[in-house]
Amino acid sequence: MPSDAEFLQRLLATFRVEADEHLEAMASGLLELERRPSAEDRAMIVERIYREAHSLKGAARAVNLAEIETLCHALESVFAGLKGDRLPGSPPLFDLLQQALTVLGELLAAPGGASLKPALLQRLQSLAQGASAEASAQEVPEAPAPAPEPVAPAPGAATIRVATAKLDAVMRQAEELFAPRLAAGQHAVDLGEAVAAFAAWKKRRFGLQPSLRSLERSLPQQGKKLAGELRRLLDYLEAEALSLKAIEDRLAALQRASEQDHRTLSGIVDALVDDVKELHLLPCASLLATLPRLARELARDRGKEVKLTISGGEIEIDRRILEEIKDPLSHLLRNSIDHGIEPPAARQAGNKPVSGAISIAVAQKDSNKVEIVFADDGAGMDVAKLKAAAARLGLVSRPDLENLDEREVLALSFRSGLSTSAMVTDLSGRGLGLAIVREKIERLSGSIAIETRPGAGTRFRIVLPLTLATFRGVLVRVAEQNFIIPAVNVERVARVAARDVRTLENRETMPLAGQAVSLVWLSDVLELPRRHSSSAPESHPVVVLGLGLERIAFRVDAVVGEQEVLVKGLGRQLARVRNLAGASVLGTGQVVAVLNVPDLMKSAVKFAANLPASQPITPAGGPTEGVRRSILVVEDSITSRALLKNILESAGYQVTTAVDGLDAYTTLKTGAFDLVVSDVEMPRMDGFDLTARMRADKQLAGLPVVLVTALASREHRERGIDVGANAYIVKGSFDQSDLLEVIARLI
Repeated sequence: MPSDAEFLQRLLATFRVEADEHLEAMASGLLELERRPSAEDRAMIVERIYREAHSLKGAARAVNLAEIETLCHALESVFAGLKGDRLPGSPPLFDLLQQALTVLGELLAAPGGASLKPALLQRLQSLAQGASAEASAQEVPEAPAPAPEPVAPAPGAATIRVATAKLDAVMRQAEELFAPRLAAGQHAVDLGEAVAAFAAWKKRRFGLQPSLRSLERSLPQQGKKLAGELRRLLDYLEAEALSLKAIEDRLAALQRASEQDHRTLSGIVDALVDDVKELHLLPCASLLATLPRLARELARDRGKEVKLTISGGEIEIDRRILEEIKDPLSHLLRNSIDHGIEPPAARQAGNKPVSGAISIAVAQKDSNKVEIVFADDGAGMDVAKLKAAAARLGLVSRPDLENLDEREVLALSFRSGLSTSAMVTDLSGRGLGLAIVREKIERLSGSIAIETRPGAGTRFRIVLPLTLATFRGVLVRVAEQNFIIPAVNVERVARVAARDVRTLENRETMPLAGQAVSLVWLSDVLELPRRHSSSAPESHPVVVLGLGLERIAFRVDAVVGEQEVLVKGLGRQLARVRNLAGASVLGTGQVVAVLNVPDLMKSAVKFAANLPASQPITPAGGPTEGVRRSILVVEDSITSRALLKNILESAGYQVTTAVDGLDAYTTLKTGAFDLVVSDVEMPRMDGFDLTARMRADKQLAGLPVVLVTALASREHRERGIDVGANAYIVKGSFDQSDLLEVIARLI
C-alpha cells in the first residue's frame, strides 16, 4: 500500500490537471462576457463560470490548498453577484477578475511558492459582501434553484485520465512495430525473388532434356555405352522433376503465407499506431484558448484595443506539436500588438476601426499537414527599414541588397538580431522574436512565410505536420549511401534534362514552373564524393525541397522510393549533428540517416556562397591539354574586349572578337566556335537578341553562351535565362575565376 505522502502526491498531480481546465474555462468565459453578449448568452456564461469556481474550490479543499480554496470562494461569491445581476459587468470589475485569475494561476503553478495577495482578496470580498447586502434587502427572497442533476456520460464516451509519460511510452512501443513490419515486407520480397530465381533455374534445367534426347538418338552404334549413361541421366532428371515440383510448391506456399502475414501485420500495426496517435491528438483550441487573455493584457498594457478572432480550433494536432508551437504563437502575438497594431489615434487618422483585428485560422492542408495563418490589420512591415537594418548589421552587402525582391527582404526578418524597432521594450525590439519563431517551427519540420501590405497588415503562414516521430520519407541514394528526406518538405521528385541546366552567376539552376531554381549536388552539401560516370547522362534525378517560400533542387544519384519512417535519435553524444535529424532502420536492417531539411537548405546556401573560392564544381583553368578551344568574345567596349581577350588567351583559349551582336552573328556563320562570351548592352544588336537569334538557328542552337554584363537586376537575369543563355555573370562582382569556372564547365 502506498504511504499517505505518496497518495497525496498522486492526488495533487490529478488536481493540477483538473485545476488547469477549470482556470482555462473561467478565463475564456470572462473574455466572452467582455464582448457584451446577449442577455440569454450572458446568463449561460455566468452560470458556467460560477460552477467552474465552485468545482475548483471543492477540489482545492480536497488536497488541503487553503489559499486556493479561499480565493475561489471569493471569486464564487462575486460570480454569484453577477449571476443575480447585483453587480454590474463593468471593465474595472473584469480587470479585477482577470487579475485574480492570474494570481490563481500562480498559486496553481507553484503551490506553497506563491502567496495570496491580501489587497486583492479584500477587494473581492468587499464586492461579494456588497452584492449579498443588496440581495438581503429585497422584500421577497427568491426560492433557491434546485441543484442540477448530475449528467451521466453518454454510452461509449466515458473517459479516464492517463499520465502523458505513460501515453508516450505506449506510443514509442507502438511505433517500434514499424521495424518488424518493414522487415516482414522485406522478407516477403526476398522470398518472392527466391521463388522467381528457382523457377528460372528450373526452366533452364528442363531445357537441357530435349538436347540430351537428341544427342542420345544421334549417337552411333559404337556409342552404346555412352548412350546408356545418357539414358540413366535422363531417367534421373525425369525422376528429380517430382522433387523439384514439391520444393517449388512449398516455396510458393511460403511466399503466399509470408505475404499474408505481412498484410496482416501491416494492418494491425497501422491500426494500432493510428489509434495511439489519436490519443496524442488534441484540438487546437486547447492551445489557442490562452491567447485571447494574453492579447487582452498586452493590448491594455500598450494602450491599444485589439480584437482576436480564432477559427479552426476543433482541428486536432499532436499534443507534442501543440506544446512546441505555443511560444512561437505568443511571440507573433506580442510582435503584432507591439509593432503591428497602431495606437487608436493613428488608426483613426488612417480611416481604420479603433480596435485592431488579429486573426488566427487553423486549417487542414492535406492528410499530413496543418496550416496556421496568423494575420493582423496593422501597419504592415516596412521593407525599406528592413533593408536598412540588414545593411547596418552587415547581414547582406548593399549591392546584393538592392537585387533582392520583396519576398527575399521579408525573409531577412527571421535573421537573429534584425529589428526595425527604434526602441527595445519588454515585449519586443531585440530582433530575436522571429528568429526564435522560425527556429522552433523548423525544428518541428515545419515552415513559415511572411506576406505584408503597407498600411493593411501582415500575414504569417505556418505549415506543420500533424504528428511527430513517424512520417512518410523519400529514400534517395548519394555516393553509394542511402538517406531519407521527410516527404513533408519534398515538393517534387523529377528528372531534369542536362540541356535544361543553366548557369547563373556561377550557380547551376533548373527551370521549375516558369522560374529558375537553384540546383546543387546533395553529395557536395553533405561533403561526400560525387559519383563519376564515363559518359555524361542525358538527365539527372532531382528532389526539389521547399521551406517557406524558398526552393532548392538537390541532384541525387537515385530516388529509391517512399515509405513510412520511424525516426530514432542519434544519442546524447550526437544530439545535434548538422544536416541530420536522426536515423531510421529499413526493412533490410540497414540503418540510414534522416536528413534535417532546414539545415540542408542553409548548408546549400553556404556551399553556393563559398563555391568559387573553396570548392569549384569543376577544376578551374583552361581547356583540356593539347586541345585549344575557340571562343568568340562580343563586346563594344575596346577596354573590356581587350581585358576578356587577355584573360581567355592566358587560360589557353583561342579568342576571336566582335564589336556587337550583328558582327558576332556574321562571324558565327562563317567560322567554328566552341563558346560565345557576350556583353548585353551593344549597338545594332544586343546580347539578348544575339542569344535569341542563335537559339533559333539550327546550326548555332547548341552553342553555349555566357552573358557578361553590368545589368544586375533580377528581371535582366531572368530574361537572360529565357532567351537561352547558359550563364549570366555580373560585371560589378566580376572575378576572372568565375568566368573560367563557367567556361570550363560548359566546354
